[in-house]
Amino acid sequence: MLNDWDNEFTERAYAEAKKSYDEGGLPIGSVLARGSELIAAGHNQRVQQGDPIAHGEMDCLRKAGRQKTYRALTLYTSLSPCMMCSGTIVQFKIPRVVINDTKNFGGNEEFLRSRGVEVIDVAHPASLELMARFIREKPELWNEDIME
Repeated sequence: MLNDWDNEFTERAYAEAKKSYDEGGLPIGSVLARGSELIAAGHNQRVQQGDPIAHGEMDCLRKAGRQKTYRALTLYTSLSPCMMCSGTIVQFKIPRVVINDTKNFGGNEEFLRSRGVEVIDVAHPASLELMARFIREKPELWNEDIME
């Protein structure tokens, strides 16, 4: 199911999440790739930029710029995508999403699958721990992000 570059980009999504955490933001990172080719990487910047839609996936897609097609791409994300990001995945027809963590936040995996997206949950230990740590340390910021 996962190949060498999947493992590499899974780790890169985690590294982006850690970068955001170290900047005082939410630890969510994302990578967009075409096979083994890195297209872009980004991380959640809601706190850093004061931008409510600067989610990790959105930052990554913004950095990727315009693409003629997204149909051969894979989006890697350190946390299960929210409905906004899931809608963007469907809108852009990204066919494959690899998720590091569906335990700390999840629920849109079935929505994605119902729209034909291949969803792979890797249960990445470092991503699971980093998000759990963030939720413990900054519950008010986490609740703001998920609109609780």
